[in-house]
Amino acid sequence: MRTAVVIGTGLVGTSAALALAGRGIRVHLVDHDPQSARTAAALGAGTDEAPEERVDLAIIAVPPAHVATVLATAIRDGIARGYLDVASVKGGPRRELEALGLDLTPYIGTHPMAGKERSGPLAATADLFEGRPWVLTPTRDTDTEVLNLALELVALCRAVPVVMDADAHDRAVALVSHTPQLISSMVAARLEEADETAVRLCGQGIRDVTRIAASDPRMWVEILSANPGPVADVLAGVAADLDETVRALRGLESGDDDKRREGTEGIEDVLRRGNAGRVRVPGKHGTAPAAYEMVSVLISDRPGELAGIFADAGRAGVNVEDVRIEHATGQQAGLVQLMVEPSAVPALSAALRERGWSIRQ
Repeated sequence: MRTAVVIGTGLVGTSAALALAGRGIRVHLVDHDPQSARTAAALGAGTDEAPEERVDLAIIAVPPAHVATVLATAIRDGIARGYLDVASVKGGPRRELEALGLDLTPYIGTHPMAGKERSGPLAATADLFEGRPWVLTPTRDTDTEVLNLALELVALCRAVPVVMDADAHDRAVALVSHTPQLISSMVAARLEEADETAVRLCGQGIRDVTRIAASDPRMWVEILSANPGPVADVLAGVAADLDETVRALRGLESGDDDKRREGTEGIEDVLRRGNAGRVRVPGKHGTAPAAYEMVSVLISDRPGELAGIFADAGRAGVNVEDVRIEHATGQQAGLVQLMVEPSAVPALSAALRERGWSIRQ
């Protein structure tokens, strides 16, 4: 691949363009909003000038509802040797294209499993896809050259290719992406009218659960409108669990011993099933999840504190696998939670204490 055109310069489109441009690909940027394309170009994602001849690959990075229309125009105009989209829903756009009677041999549906709560070109980064799954949904009609172009794009973005059927993909993302977004938003919505005293008690748990609730509602309406059935199916299962959990909690507050026992069993069941499901979530670099232990360090809110902790951990020869920060309410201080291999805990704790850090047990 030497040339590409990216149609749609939002977060995903601009991030792909940045990755390609950074590896020597000449990228042309197109958007219905010319200012967005100019912004992406100013970031180094390519040029907003139209290509003078057919490019190698056209990347359609528009909302699911517009994929078929934009792709159909691009294919009819013959702007590229191969075409792919990066929408988060695959089955619907494919069926819309088939209904138009187009030759779809030069097209493949794809979906990089990466994103942010923020949208637009200014949120884009060249490393957005590194180490992330990138789903490819070829059919028997997909030209081998187009599949190879898609695989080359995935490699240039340093993502991990995953081949799936389009409808199986839509059911999968309903479970692991679309439903979590709705549930996060539902939990966050409980805070909208909550008493200020309650909100001030928010800790890392509620921050983790509601992080993606900050996403753009307009974008998610478009995504969910393209995949409503599978998402509703998953939510129906969650709703059944919620009903059972409510009944179990009512049992716990009952004065009847049998009802309290049934309530305890019900709560234990959902928590244990949650444990079992959580274990299946892939760990670092997509490998089996590892069991890390936490070293908690009290820090003040001064520049360089985090850098100092990481530097001291490095001097101790300890690799920090993950990190969380919990800020103290109303104080210029916080708690840094360093996740490390269990065998490294004693050495790291001793080294940090020696260097003056306050370790919280």
